[in-house]
Amino acid sequence: MKIKGFLKDVTGASRVTKARLGAFAAASKQPVTGDPIGEVAQTWHPGSMELKVVDIRPACKTAKTVRFVRTDGKKLPPFYAGQFISLGFLLDGKLICRPYSISSAPFEARQDDSFVEITVRRSKGDGLIADYINDELKIGDTLTGTMGLGQFYFEPLRDAKHIVALAGGVGITPFASMAKEIAHGTLDADLTILYGSVTSDDIVLKDELDAIRSDRVRIVHVLSGDEPGWTGERGFLTAELIKKYSREDNTYFICGPQVMYRFLREEIVKLDVPRRRIRFEVFGQAKDVAALPGYPAEMKDKTFALTVVRGVQEDVIPARADESLVTACERAGIVLLTDCRSGECGFCRTKVLKGSYFVSPENDGRRAADKDFDYVHACATYPLSDMTIKIPIV
Repeated sequence: MKIKGFLKDVTGASRVTKARLGAFAAASKQPVTGDPIGEVAQTWHPGSMELKVVDIRPACKTAKTVRFVRTDGKKLPPFYAGQFISLGFLLDGKLICRPYSISSAPFEARQDDSFVEITVRRSKGDGLIADYINDELKIGDTLTGTMGLGQFYFEPLRDAKHIVALAGGVGITPFASMAKEIAHGTLDADLTILYGSVTSDDIVLKDELDAIRSDRVRIVHVLSGDEPGWTGERGFLTAELIKKYSREDNTYFICGPQVMYRFLREEIVKLDVPRRRIRFEVFGQAKDVAALPGYPAEMKDKTFALTVVRGVQEDVIPARADESLVTACERAGIVLLTDCRSGECGFCRTKVLKGSYFVSPENDGRRAADKDFDYVHACATYPLSDMTIKIPIV
């Protein structure tokens, strides 16, 4: 700040006012009818978009890659490599939302033929939407989507330039996006991916990843299954293996199934890495809430009455104790919008008016004040009695 002197400083406000009035007087008499700032904001953050499926192809024997474009012909909004998209599927008249890490690169959304891709593995019987994508979704289908979401991306002010990516199964998708962006020259980082799979047939996006190997993108496949003839790394992503492929200064990004997260939380501690250099992607709702610490096991098979308040409307629906409040609402056709479905983003923040509940300790991303005033993230909250909740009107 430049100090001009006592009198000039204390009379500064009047000088600014005079200059502003002069600018008003010299301005055009024609009214400004547009909203250029709003137009820029709408381009970068369009909110929910209608998307059309234009391509579906195998990513391995058990997974498919799906490509979407906007139905209005506009470019997709920008995103960071590693972020996710929240997709809304209308099934049997019910809106079901699911988040998926984006497997395409940001530059592919910026180009003239703008598109975004996700890669989804068929479930083992417990993934309604994953199986729908693999078995029923077809080219030409439309759905809604919001992107880019999440904090799982490289930030040069925070992260070391060398990324060690620890991936398991379909958790390779955000790293595929990073690898493509680095190969394209629009992400200035070095990437080493340690990718755990059971067998070589389970490796998702193998051909795409192998095609972009370079000095800046290294891919190390690690198989845990007994596969004769395999000459690469074997076993799990242990601290010893991670250290082998690390440098002096690294940031560790971790994405995979929940069981892998629990294993790596213990292994990564052995490396004495600063907490700020370890990034875990959110991993969705708990697969078995009864196995979480603090959950009363005797509640698992119970079903309670959940009263859902929306304005003046009240609906009473069944809610199983081993399924989240969001899942209960989806089953009943009540729209309770979500994004991450991992208890982190707060998009499904809900007020509890009455009743007891359990919040997953692995997914409790609430603020301290929300805990004090009985607000929960519905995707990570499970009923332990009859409950009454208040949700937004959509």
